Amino acid sequence: MDKKKMMEQLVQKAHAYGAFTGTWLYAENGTIVSKGAIGWSDPLDTIPMREECVFDLASISKQFTAAAVMLLRRRGLLDLDDKITKFFPAIPHPNVTIRHLLTHTGGLPDYKDWYTKKAMEENRILGNDAIVRFLCESGEAAVFAPGEKWEYSNTGFCLLAQIVEEVSGVPFEDFLRDNLFEPAGMHATRVYHRRKDKLTIDNLAYGMVLGFDNPDRYLLADDDPMCEEAITCDGVSGDGLVHSNILDLYTWDRVLRAGTVLTGEEQTLMYTPGRLNNGEIAQDPSDEDGCAYGFGWFVEQNPEHGLIVCHSGGWPGYNNWYRRCIDEDRVLIRLCCREERDARAYDSFCRALVAVADDKEPEPIKTIEELAIPNPDKSGWAAICGQYEFGEEPFRIDEICMEDGDLYANTLYRGMHTKRRLYPLGEHIFGIKDLWGDITFDENGLTLWGETHKKTGDQ
Repeated sequence: MDKKKMMEQLVQKAHAYGAFTGTWLYAENGTIVSKGAIGWSDPLDTIPMREECVFDLASISKQFTAAAVMLLRRRGLLDLDDKITKFFPAIPHPNVTIRHLLTHTGGLPDYKDWYTKKAMEENRILGNDAIVRFLCESGEAAVFAPGEKWEYSNTGFCLLAQIVEEVSGVPFEDFLRDNLFEPAGMHATRVYHRRKDKLTIDNLAYGMVLGFDNPDRYLLADDDPMCEEAITCDGVSGDGLVHSNILDLYTWDRVLRAGTVLTGEEQTLMYTPGRLNNGEIAQDPSDEDGCAYGFGWFVEQNPEHGLIVCHSGGWPGYNNWYRRCIDEDRVLIRLCCREERDARAYDSFCRALVAVADDKEPEPIKTIEELAIPNPDKSGWAAICGQYEFGEEPFRIDEICMEDGDLYANTLYRGMHTKRRLYPLGEHIFGIKDLWGDITFDENGLTLWGETHKKTGDQ
């Protein structure tokens, strides 16, 4: 199997479909098999993408926050079962521990809406220190009792960053630089708050999004009113905003394997799934792959390839992936800085890359047009047309209608209306080109992302 050739062909095809712009790297046993860059890195399409380009890693950053906690634990400055009120007594969430935060089992409320509201009210970008203020002032109740369930929590990792800062006595960004990035030789990797601190970053791959009103047009994420969190949440730390490139992330993989920054014992703890109060493994109940969560890593025991740790990273304009096969010494890195034009083409591209990395023949990359049923039976389409009941969700489908023999959804996102075509993918199953998730119709109504919405007037 010529993995280098196969991966390059997949990248080329995905780029042609508008499904991938960025950099990638795959290595086995300390040898790089395939790496490269494709597309443009700047908003004006004048600067070619380079392997050295740095990307906002988004949630891939969480492993570095967890690593900082492990270093402080080694120095005896904190314990994994310390309660967060030990460091910030005013926080009204007793019995939440550092371990809970690391494994997304703390139940803290989400900070983003509050941060956006306060940023607008105070006409400034708040720093990460406001995470304690949020927990103390917002009045938002816990989502669940500590350890009762698993639910992904950006708030928890922001609070971990504040605990690192409180315990170490130095800014979180400096702690990561001096104790992780520089000792590891990751000289291009830093935590950047480039809007808040008005920074210009060399070799930045700018995050670009598709305009909601015109999905054929790319915008800088900062210029899209639909992506306001890219600016208003630019001051937080711990849950994202580490910027790096494929070369430094490969270096990090080698340093971890050598045990020079984190010990083997510390990494074993990080790769061990968390546990709920009832003894069950902490994991997303909706995850079909059954991945559990350790400290800043999703964890999988693969029957063919052994222990695999991985993490995605999504933020306006960025869609990244970092996957390490611990037992087989393999690493796959994919950094993308343009929102995909076709969600299913992007998904099939990602799955194909993993298949090649796992010594399997990949399924071909397919667009939604290629997946759509040719000459579908449209006899029941008129019955599903009409208006549907949505609540206060940021994204909603107000109406399904037919035009020229095709189905369309009139959608509303943060006050902006647009019409998107529905493609038939199966019996009663449809998809929208740039939207993740299938839309299913049955006697109960319309189901999207696990939520069912009745037609207006249905009882």
